[in-house]
Amino acid sequence: MPLHIPGDPAPSHEPALDPGRFTALADPADAHRLRPALAYYLAGYFPMGLEDRPGVRWVSPNRRAILPLRKGSFRVPKSLAQRCRSQRFTIRCDTAFEPVLRACAAPRLIEGTTEHGSWLCPPIINLYLALHRARLAHSLEAWLPSPAGDRLVGGLYGLALGGAFFGESMFSRPLEGGTDASKVCLVALVGHLRRQRFTLLDTQLTNPHTASFGVREIPADRFLERLRRAALRDAAWGQFEPDLAFSHAHEITPSASAAHRPPKPPRIPEAS
Repeated sequence: MPLHIPGDPAPSHEPALDPGRFTALADPADAHRLRPALAYYLAGYFPMGLEDRPGVRWVSPNRRAILPLRKGSFRVPKSLAQRCRSQRFTIRCDTAFEPVLRACAAPRLIEGTTEHGSWLCPPIINLYLALHRARLAHSLEAWLPSPAGDRLVGGLYGLALGGAFFGESMFSRPLEGGTDASKVCLVALVGHLRRQRFTLLDTQLTNPHTASFGVREIPADRFLERLRRAALRDAAWGQFEPDLAFSHAHEITPSASAAHRPPKPPRIPEAS
């Protein structure tokens, strides 16, 4: 299946960088396939599968959703912060990339409606498997420890180019103990990207779920400017360290002033 619809135009924007810059670690056969896809990403597009026929449509909306990475811009509900600090899940990186990818493509129940995820079609799955082999696509996974062996109960995946990360999809399995698992992975992702000096986290389109975390929309031209600056940064995905990732997710850490504030002296009643 093609990675684009035959006859579709090339990206209408110039890529931020030569896509070949990012394929050094790719197998030559993969590199040939990846360069056109990376050119679309670097020009501000993302892929969507078609519902009515095989193939992929590259989309560049007029407004793009991003999650700002600066301190204080990421909103974490109190209950989620507590969940992160509880260490209920073991968070790992790139140990189950394909299972995460396929879990994101599987039908899921959202607000009482089954969503089939047809946008994540076989060509996009194959593309992301090749991007993972080239060490450009990464997954964060939430594992629930159990005597029978750890169970994968949530995760997310996306693409890292320079100092830009393109978040693609996430999933959780609440019926298997994975309530909030994908959200915990998102908190870990934000902390890791901050630690690695990334400056752009693309979430593509906004919805009520992502908006609750501080995701906001910006015009496409501003997104392209930010993408060009981020892609040029000398940043890398690097080694994922869960403890360090969560320590850089300041929103779940009690402030130093609150954590180290001396207790108030007991009130001594005045003599009558």
